[in-house]
Amino acid sequence: MTTNAQLRTSQDRAPTLESTILHGGRLDLARKMFPDAPRPWIDLSTGVSPLPYPMPDLPAEAFTRLPDADALDALERAAARAYRAGRQAQIVAGAGAQAFIQWLPLVRPARRVAVLGLTYEEHTAAWRASGASVERVATLEELESAEVGVVVNPNNPDGRLEPRDRLAAAGRRMSRQGRLLIVDEAFMDLLGPSHSVAPLAAEAGLVALRAFGKAYGLPGARLGFALCGAELATRLRRSLGPWSVSGPAIAIGAAALADEAWLLARAAELAASAARLDALLRSAGFEQMGGATLFRLVRHDEAAKCFAHLGGCGILTRRFGERPDWLRFGIPGTAAAWERLERALESWHGL
Repeated sequence: MTTNAQLRTSQDRAPTLESTILHGGRLDLARKMFPDAPRPWIDLSTGVSPLPYPMPDLPAEAFTRLPDADALDALERAAARAYRAGRQAQIVAGAGAQAFIQWLPLVRPARRVAVLGLTYEEHTAAWRASGASVERVATLEELESAEVGVVVNPNNPDGRLEPRDRLAAAGRRMSRQGRLLIVDEAFMDLLGPSHSVAPLAAEAGLVALRAFGKAYGLPGARLGFALCGAELATRLRRSLGPWSVSGPAIAIGAAALADEAWLLARAAELAASAARLDALLRSAGFEQMGGATLFRLVRHDEAAKCFAHLGGCGILTRRFGERPDWLRFGIPGTAAAWERLERALESWHGL
C-alpha cells in the first residue's frame, strides 16, 4: 500500500522525471523515480495498443539466416494492400516509422521546414539535427511555404485530423514547386483507409509514414513503412541499406498486415475502451482536449500532482513540458489495470 507521505515524496520528484523522460514507455526511469510504487507497473504513457497481435509460429530461419529479399518483397506487398497504396506508389519497409523520420532529412535535405502544431517532437529534432531551420505553424497554408512540411495525422497528442483531400491538395501544390509534404500516419490504422493519404501518396508527390507496432501492439518488432514516389523510394532504400528489417519482423508483419478481420475487431474493441476511459477521466475532473483511439489527452490545473500521484501508485502517464496542465492516458489492457486506475483516480481526490 502506498502511503500519503510516499505520494507527496513522489510529487516532489515529478519535475525531475518529467525533465528526463522525453517519450512514453520509460518504465526504467519511472521505477527509479518511484521506487516504492507497487508492481507490476501499468504503462499508460505510450500510444500502443494493449491488445497485441497473436504471435505466429516463427521458423528458426527467421533468426538463423539473414532476412530474405523475397520475404521482404512479400511484406511490402502485404503493406501495400493493407494501406491501399496507389499503383504508382513505392513502399519501403524500415525499422519503425522512426527510421524514416531520421533518414528523410539526410536523403532529402532542406533549409526551411514547417511542422503543423504541437506534435511528436522527433520530427523537429531530426530536421534541426540536419541543419534545417524548423518553424511550428498553425495552418496548412502556412506550412506550404516551407521547403518541407510535416503533418502528424491523426496528431499526437491531441488527435487533430486533417482531411485527406486537403492534405493531398497541399502535397500536389508543394510538389509542383519542388517542395515536399510528409504525413506521419503512425496512429491511422485504427481509423480505416478512408482517412489515409497512403492511396494518394505518389500521385500527390508526398510521403506517407506508417507505423506497424502501435495498432498491432508490437512496438518491439520495430517495423514501419514509407509510401512515396519512385525517386525518393530509391534514395531511402539506398540509405537504409540491406537487411533494414529483421527476419522475425518480416514474418510477423506479413502475417498481421494480411489479417484485416483481426484489425477491424480490435478497432471496435479499442474504440469502446477509449469511450470508457473518457468517462472515467471526466468523472475525475479532467477536461477533455482530444485524442486518438489509442490515447486520450486531458487537462487539469493540478495535472502535475495527478501525474505524481499515479506514479506513486505504479501507473505511468505522459506529461508535456510545454503544457504542464496536460496529461495523456493510454488504454488499460486488462480488468485489473482498469480497476487500479479507477482506484488511483479516486484516491487522488481524497488527498
